[in-house]
Amino acid sequence: MMYLSGDTQMKPFQRRFYKHSSEFFADLKFLLQRRKQIKQAMSGEFVSPAFRERLMMVVTEVNACRYCRSFHVPQAANCGVSEEEIQQILTGQLPVDAPQEEIPGLAYAQHWAEENAQSNPEYREEIKTCYGEETFSMIEIILRMIRMGNLTGNTADYLLYRISFGLLGGGEGGTAKTGAAEDV
Repeated sequence: MMYLSGDTQMKPFQRRFYKHSSEFFADLKFLLQRRKQIKQAMSGEFVSPAFRERLMMVVTEVNACRYCRSFHVPQAANCGVSEEEIQQILTGQLPVDAPQEEIPGLAYAQHWAEENAQSNPEYREEIKTCYGEETFSMIEIILRMIRMGNLTGNTADYLLYRISFGLLGGGEGGTAKTGAAEDV
């Protein structure tokens, strides 16, 4: 057990991160095998830039990645996401002013992130039916991309947190249920 000083213990790191390099490489392999779909997902053809940013921010808020949060807040604003919507997402709520057709996807993204990328199969099929196979596929690519970014940023913070004995790296967490990504 590591100690800061005296009898004060270092608090556990609260955000989800890559526990093993194999988890990181599994996510990287998944995305590298889908480069064409990533390009489509980012093009705006199936998922608008504003919807994409809302999805990314919802997942980022669950995983509490400070780097992705600081990048995607201005990105979302540049894509037309209102300040009120951004603030709602940053508090873990789904934005009430988001287009109604996006609400099922945003709720799914939140569930997916809370369940560490292991969504309920029936819920997944319901959302796939709601959006259609192609759009749903783009949504899942977006969720995977942001999750990898979140866990990579959080892993860097975890390492910083450990080597600084809890002084650096922002050990405080968001809504992630676990400190590690168990099932990637």
